[in-house]
Parts: sequence; C-alpha cells; structure tokens
Amino acid sequence: MATIDLNSDVGESFGRWTLGDDGAMLSIVTSANIACGFHAGDPSTLSETTRTAVAHGVSIGAQVSYRDLAGFGRRFVDASRRELTDDIVYQIGALQGIAAAAGGWVTYVKPHGALYNTSVRHQEHAAAVADAVAAIDPSLSVLGLPGSELLAAAERRGLRTVSEAFADRAYRPDGTLVPRTEAGAVLSDPGEVAERVARLVSDGVVRAVDGADVRVPAESVCVHGDSPGAVDMARAVRERLLADGVELAAFS
Repeated sequence: MATIDLNSDVGESFGRWTLGDDGAMLSIVTSANIACGFHAGDPSTLSETTRTAVAHGVSIGAQVSYRDLAGFGRRFVDASRRELTDDIVYQIGALQGIAAAAGGWVTYVKPHGALYNTSVRHQEHAAAVADAVAAIDPSLSVLGLPGSELLAAAERRGLRTVSEAFADRAYRPDGTLVPRTEAGAVLSDPGEVAERVARLVSDGVVRAVDGADVRVPAESVCVHGDSPGAVDMARAVRERLLADGVELAAFS
C-alpha cells in the first residue's frame, strides 16, 4: 500500500486579518506548515493553530521565511548567510516554544515563499536554512523541492530530507514551479487537483505546462492554505487518495 503525507500552510492570519480556514484544513491534512511570524502569524494565531494541530494529531512544521511581513514573504531579501541563519534559528525557536506550551513539538522545517523558491538554486541561502536547522535541532527534517540546493545542503549537514510535490501549483518542464506572477501558476479545480495528485502518487509524475510529464519523487504533497477553495481541494485530494487505497500519514 502506498503512503503519502498531506501538508498545508497554516497560521498565516495576523491580528484581525484572517487568511484561510485553519480549523477545517487541520482536520484534513497530516502535517501543518505553521508560520513563524516573519511572513505572517502573530503569537495568539500561532498558539491557537498549534493547539488545533495537536488536537487533530497533525505533525507540526516550522514554516520559516525571509523577514518580509509586508510582502507575505514572497519577496527576495538579500541577507547574508549569517543573517539568514540567525533569522531562521529565531523563527524555529519561537515556534518550538509555542508548540511546547500547546503540548506538541516541531518535527520539521519548510521554507516559505521566496525563501523556498530561492533555495532551489541559491547555494548560500539554502546553506543558511541547513545551518539553522543543524544548529538548533539536527533531529528536525527539512521539507523541500526534489533536486533543490536546499535538500542537497541539508543532506551535507546530515539532516533528514523529505521531498514534496504541490497539488495546486503548475510545474515547468524542469520540475520547478511556475512563478505566481504568471498566468495559470495556481490551480483551483478540486477534481483536476485530486486527479493530478492521484497520478503523482501512483506514477510519480505530474503534467508540466508544456504538456510533458515531469517525474517528481515525493513523500509529501502540499495544498496551499491560501489558495482559492483550499479546503475543498484538500478534501477532494484526501478522499480520492483514500478511495485509491493510499494511506495518509505524516512523514515525521
């Protein structure tokens, strides 16, 4: 029987500004990428999100970001390796404290937004993520794009790496994601997304924007919490995989 993890970005509300339906999403997924305050999330939001994840038995991950609250972490920040390492250590440590207070613990780290995409090719920023994880807790897994500099840097530091695919994002022929600034980058049809994930799990491929099949080895599949109809898509993916006999379980 095939096994796959479903993850989603949560805890991204801030004060009176609400983004996504975290309660519903955390009843569907098996891993939660919880914001750490640098791109979204305030302490009370993160505390509530973490408590909900613990209540549902969902694995907790620290979703670290560039220090870019105004831009939702989707803008590149030209930080030095040392500066970025310190920022990531700070974020992981904050979520570890909040998780402990909620009776849970952080098990993995995943970069968010621009940091995620930059660390696919940027060796210094990929190394900064790996440096931070190794420094604060080398038992943490690192979740990232297959073939990325991020996972290579983490492997060099002796960290466990986990490859992921994206249910609701379009792929380029080289296996990287189509930038959000381009048309068609984000998928929104629950049936299409569920079929796409089912094929990924069974055959290990996704259809790229040029029509070619791209091989994407993945232990985890992400459904973004802020995508249009995110909960409906996540539910459709879960139901389709269970119907196909796929076991849903956290990787950590």
